Amino acid sequence: MIRLRRSATVAALTLTAVATTVLGLAGPASAHVTINPAEGKQGGYGRFAFRVPNESDTASTVKVEVNLPENAPVGSVSTMPVPGWTVAVEKRKVDPPIEVHGSQLTEAVSKLTFTAAPNGGVKPGEFQEFPVSMGPLPQVDTMVFKVLQTYSDGNVSRWIEEPTPGAEEPENPAPVLKLAAAENAPASPGASASAPAAADDDDDDAGSGAATALGVAGLVAGLAGLVLGGLAFARTRREPAAKS
Repeated sequence: MIRLRRSATVAALTLTAVATTVLGLAGPASAHVTINPAEGKQGGYGRFAFRVPNESDTASTVKVEVNLPENAPVGSVSTMPVPGWTVAVEKRKVDPPIEVHGSQLTEAVSKLTFTAAPNGGVKPGEFQEFPVSMGPLPQVDTMVFKVLQTYSDGNVSRWIEEPTPGAEEPENPAPVLKLAAAENAPASPGASASAPAAADDDDDDAGSGAATALGVAGLVAGLAGLVLGGLAFARTRREPAAKS
């Protein structure tokens, strides 16, 4: 009986370890700073939030520096108060000037620095959002915001790597805002072809995720069957034969 219980325990531990490994491989990558929503419209205004997760187990995030792209200046940028945080706004000269509602603006916001109050910040296992309002959004396809995340222990995470079309996501990706052309603006030559391609990519990702889930479920079910079969075999060996 002791040997039978020991066999069941070993089999259960093996099943758990294998299932955990497989599911872990199928899990998401580590979190990074993102902008939400990740899409906007050229020439329009929008409310966006920079979502900053804390990836440290021991330190808090105490400063977040958001750099606006130099090649895509925005005429108006305003921030929403975040309890426990202050924000400093830096501007730069723009040449040629930006036209906003008939006025020529010669300056644009270049950097937003959010700083936590003493003994505050984003603690381990938490995240914080920093909302901003921006517009009119520039006539570009994407805006890349390079972000520096400073921890209370002095470490700095640099979310500054720009994505490369057709390549894997970089290790330290910068938040990217995709901008669609305004409805009354002429579509670019490649616009009609890019939309179906994006849809196909979504379908492929969905199919890949479903196949992975089914494969994991099948593996776990198969291992469970082996465990049950082993237990039944061990039990039959231990039970005495019935007398005639």
